[in-house]
Amino acid sequence: MQANRLIMSVAALLVLAGCGTQRTQAPPPRKPAEVKAEIVRLLPAETVDRQGWATDIYAAFAAQNIAPTTQNLCSVLAVTEQESTFQIDPSVPGLGKIARDEIDRRAAKAHIPGLLVSGALQVSSPNGKSYSERLNAARSEKELSAIFDDFISMVPMGRTLFAGFNPVHTAGPMQVSIDFAEQQARNYPYPVGGSIRHEVFTRRGGMYFGIAHLLGYPVSYEQPLYRFADFNAGWYASRNAAFQNAVSRATGIALALDGDLVRYDSIMPGTTELAVRTLGKQLDMRNPTIRDQLEEGKGLEFEDTRLYRRVFALAEQAEGRPLPRAVLPGIVLQSPKITRKLTTAWFAKRVDERYQRCMKRAGM
Repeated sequence: MQANRLIMSVAALLVLAGCGTQRTQAPPPRKPAEVKAEIVRLLPAETVDRQGWATDIYAAFAAQNIAPTTQNLCSVLAVTEQESTFQIDPSVPGLGKIARDEIDRRAAKAHIPGLLVSGALQVSSPNGKSYSERLNAARSEKELSAIFDDFISMVPMGRTLFAGFNPVHTAGPMQVSIDFAEQQARNYPYPVGGSIRHEVFTRRGGMYFGIAHLLGYPVSYEQPLYRFADFNAGWYASRNAAFQNAVSRATGIALALDGDLVRYDSIMPGTTELAVRTLGKQLDMRNPTIRDQLEEGKGLEFEDTRLYRRVFALAEQAEGRPLPRAVLPGIVLQSPKITRKLTTAWFAKRVDERYQRCMKRAGM
């Protein structure tokens, strides 16, 4: 009798162990053809060259070792649809005037006389037209960027005077920042014939760097909505905006929930840092330590700092309830291409609507 009970107990333990092992095992990686087929199915119906899009999107996931889950695929497709409706180099109405106004603004900021800029733009380009004429006729950002690169290499002292004046800052089907792409170019898997700037205007480059910006950093968000906001406002902007909200609750000091914890353009502390300093005694932290830990806000490790944990504890004690760890940043979008008042929250919600439709197409 005892032997039977022992055998049954051992068998039960083996079954439980087996079940536990099954629960923790990761699913086997999907074959490339399977992932590409899913991308083709999930793309909006009107997308041209669906196989080409699927190939470049899959390659970007594989090169960066990002899991091509349905959720991740739908996140990428939603952002791309919002930013370009799957056009590799979308046209922008009134681009020539937008570009000229931006060039004049930058020239004024750099104290370069407007007459000097106008005179330089009247120089004839290799195709016989002046650069001013070519700028006025530009219809896409790729075309505009190429004109400007040609311009600074041809006019007298062009690189000295105008090297930083290229009005095109984002490009490609995901409208990713060119500065971001240049910073992330070390492991770019394709040969670069011209420059990383030129690569961002291609489908393969635009998707590679766009996916890196959207998914290439670890987060603790429970909803993709906050990644969409970060795509617009910068990595961890939603997490940092929630921290700013907690600082406001703990101190009673109103703060802009913009996700900027530290001023890097000045030796003077910013509003968030000044507000946190008022909690110094309660936190048992000196100003230099507060500054050091605020600077951790660029990464996930900020959530493990004493500052982050203690500020939330004080704020939740004052409020008598838990506070969110992610908040949509309250940022009004600024761009020469934007003609109406838009915000990061508006952008994130629009992308999230597209994401939800994509997930429905996937049957999830």
